[in-house]
Order: sequence, then C-alpha cells, then structure tokens
Amino acid sequence: MNLIRLLSISLLILLQTALPAQTAYEHVTNTNLYTFIDDLAALHLIDVTTAIKPYSRSQIAVWLKQAEANQEQLSKAQRARLKVHLQEYSLESGTLKTGRASLYQKDEQLSVHLLPPEVVWRDTLFRAILRPIYGIRYFSYEAGNFYHSYGGAEAIAYIGKNWSVYASLRDNYQNKEVLALPSYLTLEPGGNYKINEGGRKGGDYSEMRGGITYSWNWGSVGLLKDHIQWGDNNNGSNILSGRTPSFAVIKLNMNPVHWLEFNYFHGWLVSQVIDSANSFVTQGGHFRARYRNKFIASNMYTFKPFKRLHFSVGNAIIYSDMNAHPAYMIPFFFFKSLDHTINRGIENQNSMMFVNISSRQIKHLHLYASVFIDEFSKTRISDPDRHNFISYKGGASLTGWPLKNLALTGEFTINYPNTFEHYIETTTFETNKFNLGHYLGGNSQELFGSVRYSPVGTLQLTLDFLYAMHGNDYPYDHNLPFPVDEHPVLEEKSWDRTGITFRAEMLPLQNTRVFAEYTYNNINGYDLDDNTAQYYLNKFTPAYLHGKTHGLVLGFGIGF
Repeated sequence: MNLIRLLSISLLILLQTALPAQTAYEHVTNTNLYTFIDDLAALHLIDVTTAIKPYSRSQIAVWLKQAEANQEQLSKAQRARLKVHLQEYSLESGTLKTGRASLYQKDEQLSVHLLPPEVVWRDTLFRAILRPIYGIRYFSYEAGNFYHSYGGAEAIAYIGKNWSVYASLRDNYQNKEVLALPSYLTLEPGGNYKINEGGRKGGDYSEMRGGITYSWNWGSVGLLKDHIQWGDNNNGSNILSGRTPSFAVIKLNMNPVHWLEFNYFHGWLVSQVIDSANSFVTQGGHFRARYRNKFIASNMYTFKPFKRLHFSVGNAIIYSDMNAHPAYMIPFFFFKSLDHTINRGIENQNSMMFVNISSRQIKHLHLYASVFIDEFSKTRISDPDRHNFISYKGGASLTGWPLKNLALTGEFTINYPNTFEHYIETTTFETNKFNLGHYLGGNSQELFGSVRYSPVGTLQLTLDFLYAMHGNDYPYDHNLPFPVDEHPVLEEKSWDRTGITFRAEMLPLQNTRVFAEYTYNNINGYDLDDNTAQYYLNKFTPAYLHGKTHGLVLGFGIGF
C-alpha cells in the first residue's frame, strides 16, 4: 500500500463538513511569538497545550483575538506585542493587512507591501501570502569575527474551507565556523552541512520545510516536512527537541472533546547508514550508495481533567530495515506491543515512552515536568547499583507578577547514562546523526534560570544563566563484562559549561526582528577515560567557545 493511498484513506475516514480552522504551521524558531503565547496562557486569557509544537497559524490567530478581546488585562508593552502579532496573522483572522509602504492594492484582493516585503491575495476560494526570507547574525568573539546568514522565500495558502499549503526554503551560510555538528552540545538547529566547500571556510546547508493539510472543525491531517517539538520546556525539550534537520511526516491532530487532545505522526528519518546490499557501482565506475530505511511512529494523548491542567502520555518507536509498515501507521497504538508481534524471535526495534504534566491553574504560575523513558525495568528501581535509561525535566515560570512586564523561569534537567541511545546503529534516536531528544544527550544535567522584562513597546530584555555538564560517554554494548545499566550516573565529568547571556530584542514590524546579545561562557573539557580535555572540547563545542569567552551577537531577520 503506497503512501498516497494511505493518506487518501485517512482523509476519507476523517472528512467532516463543519467549518474548520485551516492548518499551516508556525515554525518553532519564532520564539518571540511562542513566548508571548505562554504569557497569555499564564495570565489565564487562553488555554494552550504547550507540550505540542508547532502551533497552527489559524489557532494562533484565535488565541490572539481572545487576548485582544481582553486587552485591558495586558500591560502597555504586552499590547504593543499583541498589535504586531495580530498584523502577522491577519490572513488567518480574516482582517485586512495594513503593512507600511504599500506599493499596490486593488479591491482588497491583491496587495503588495514593502515594509515588510510581501504579496497578499484574497478571494472567496483562495488566500495566500508570498514573501522573502532574510536574516543575519554577526558574531564577535576573542577568536575572531564571523557571521551566519540565511535567505530564501516562503508561501502560505488556504484553499476553500479545508485545505492549506505552506512552504519555506532557506539557504544558510555560516562563515568561518560551523555552529551545529551532531556531537556539539548546543541548542543551535542542526543542518546537513557542506563544509569548507568552494574554498570558503565554514559551512552551508539548505532547509526545505512545508506541507499540505486537510482540516475539519476538531482536527487535521497532513503530509509535512517540518520540525516537531514535544515537551514543555524553556531551554530544550527532553522528548522531541525539534533541533534536528526536518524530516517528512504524516501528522494527525484531533481534539474531539474539550478534555482530550490527540497527536500522532509517522516519520521518514535519514539513517545515514549505508545499505551495502542495495548500493552499486554504475557502468561509469561511480559508487552509488543508498541508506538503510529508518522510520519513527509516535503519539501523545493529552488529558485535561481540570481547566489549565494538562496531563500528556505517549510513546514512540524507531524501526528500520523494512519498508514503512502499516501497523505503525495506526495512530492510537502502543507500539512496543506491535514490535513483539512483528519482530517476534528476532531483534526488537527501539521503543520509548514519555509523560508531560503542565499546570497553569494558579494565575501567573506555570509548573511543568516531563519524563522520557528510553528503557525501563521494575527490578532496577530497588537495586542501588542499576538505573533505568530515563530523562527528567522540571521547571516553573512566573509571569506578570509581582511586576506586569516581568517573567522569571527556573528549570532543571537530568539525563541518565545511555538515554537517547541504542546499540543498533539503524534504530538510534537520531536523524541525520542528530539526536532527536535533549541536546545534552545521556549522562548529563542542566540548571537553567531566566529573567525577562519588557520595559517599553516590543522591546524585551532577557538575562539567562546556565550550568550544564556531561559525564562519561559510556558504550551502549551488551557484550561488555558488566551490564550497561550499572554505569555510574554523573560520577565523573568530561565537559561543563557556565554561561550568562543578556539579550535585547524588538519587533519593529510583523515578521521582523532586530536583536543584540552579549554572552559570557566558561566551557571546559576534562581528562577522562583515556581521552584528553581537548578531545572533549573539540567533540562537544565549536572552537570559538573553548575556555572563557566573551561575545557580542548583532542581527536582524525577516522571517523566522
């Protein structure tokens, strides 16, 4: 059964006639918008399942309209941010965009704007926006100056009452430095780099995102290539981080009653493991390599027993060395049980479970926790010498109290050894070699704190503190003379980072930002397991951040 037929069957089963909120997704890198949505939820103006991202643009427009109806509860600075964001989502909310320096406008159907640059079309069947993307970050550190630039275009279209199409293409170039290799312990988005190509030092990569979706009044289904982030967090999720290169998915969202939301996706990952049996040499003598198949299926049930209390539970499986299996495309299953049937008597696939709890029942206060369970056995709980392969994250944010424009955040994460890993290279929790889970990987921990203040207009000032450490890189090998679950937890240190960041950001126009950032970092490696401190520094950190560093970052962006 091919992909098109499977998607068609899904659509036929799920078609509904009620007027839907159409679904094109807002990318998770639009952190200013996502933080603002968090603020509105903390003020009890909206109710949001923040464990599941990205959000659809139509749903964001609804939340912003709800806030607009109660804007007397917002501060002057919050109202300024609301006004800018409302302009960005005018296509979804049905209002007329009033961009500055309009170059052309005809009968409210076609309009062309210069600030920000975009072309908008509206009629009874088709609504669309087309606009360029461009941004740059300029870095100045003791090691030298360099920059990261990106450019491209994006389009968003709504067809009829049910269909949505969106696409975003951007080329990235990182001059002199590469910011996000798979081994680096950083929140920088990953990319498939071409390094030092064409004689220029640094790395460049292209990222194509987008999809087509069908929506009805209580859900949507779509074929996408995008980033998915699961798990409440303020500094990196420990379920699905969203920082890997994007990958293709069939995605389903359902919210049939107010107390239940369901999310599922089936994804085509990139193993980067050569399939020698299907690779070949061409007649011209060229070796044509092929990768081995690798897939992910994942679901999350979110229960809402009380208003603003969300309890989410889900599971996932990484499976490989077969074609996409229809059993894993049944959204509601516990996939480990399927694995015991499909792979009975042979090596099982890599399955995991996760739990997320989010409470905003006390106005201004958000309490959250998430658990990623990679491998679990009840017998390990009572054994002090053994551990399960688990990641824990917990945090709290206080927004709009005691001052209206102030937000305070604290967060702690601990990842036990060999979490997010697997001993079979085609079933690792990775795509393109980038870890799908927490950015620090196994045998690590992080303490994060943040103070955010909005003094005037859309200006936001943020002060972040971070301490992160990574322990031994233990081999995940069942042939060792002792069990892998007896590796000590954070007994020794191979790498750590202490960082302080001060950031100022403004939104002068919708879909546009300018920012400045000062950072202090003290990043060190340590001699461990017959490896030198320099080995761990090189493995986990780009060269410009080695040791004690002070840096200034300036930039702007049109498009996120």
